Amino acid sequence: METSSKGLLTQVTQFWNLLDDLAESDPEGYEKFIQQQLKEGKQLCAAPEPQLCLQTRILKPKEKILFINLCQWTRIPAPQSTTHPVPLTVGKPEDTTEISDAYTVIDVAYNPDVLHAAEKDQVKKNQLIQMAMKCIEEKFQFTLSHSYHITKFRIKGSIQRMKQNLMGIQTDSIDLREKMRRELTLGQIRSSTMSNPDHFPQLLLPKDQVSGKAVCLIEEISSTEIQVEMKMPAYELKIVHDHSEKPLKIELKVELPGINSVSLCDLSVSEDDLLIEVSEKYRLHLNLPKLIDTEMTTAKFIKEKSTLIITMPLV
Repeated sequence: METSSKGLLTQVTQFWNLLDDLAESDPEGYEKFIQQQLKEGKQLCAAPEPQLCLQTRILKPKEKILFINLCQWTRIPAPQSTTHPVPLTVGKPEDTTEISDAYTVIDVAYNPDVLHAAEKDQVKKNQLIQMAMKCIEEKFQFTLSHSYHITKFRIKGSIQRMKQNLMGIQTDSIDLREKMRRELTLGQIRSSTMSNPDHFPQLLLPKDQVSGKAVCLIEEISSTEIQVEMKMPAYELKIVHDHSEKPLKIELKVELPGINSVSLCDLSVSEDDLLIEVSEKYRLHLNLPKLIDTEMTTAKFIKEKSTLIITMPLV
């Protein structure tokens, strides 16, 4: 163990010496190298963003409505070329039961460039959707309906839930780590080939598995984090109408006993749902009865009553 630690320390020292040499002999190359590392670090830390949501049905093993959130995520590599497979990642299914119906939500992420290229090309967009559906079928042993429609809202469920789902995915601790390891050699650093960087690993299937079929190129396992059980707070939700009985807004009043500061409240709102999490004590997720205007939504906290009031104008 001691020998191994000394060897690692020696490698680190050599690496820093190489960087020092590069800084002195080629300041411009050194600057490009550092900027590239910062750029890649920023991409790895970036969160996924919702792009569109589609609705279909799970036929087997149990028939249920399925919402698929297609998201863009810079952490997902772009395909090397138009003839290479398209990488994607799939989050774990999350089931929601309402009074009237039950449905499942699954988040799928592509590289932003892949989704942007398909925005105005219906054929490409359909291919990405079919690829996502095929990947979901193979990963979870589902049978899905071949028909679908794109919803008016960009995401089903809260953005925070989607981020936790996708970013909580833990990749295989051995296989994927080996794929992602990038060892910097003396030649790489001194030549400073930053004009054509290739630091993000392309996770490709063996040749005998690469075909025209949609495939999952990034394998995930569920997060093993211990979830703190939180209580559902008491709440009152009502739709406010004008004098002609036209619905104007949704008002939600949430009672949070023991909470005396709005800073402890974490609120996420989408067009059709809302999530409130409070200091690991309370959690409230509601599917809203009507679509709301998220930009005009406001919230205020009444400290004396430990009550959070959220006002959501309708679209």
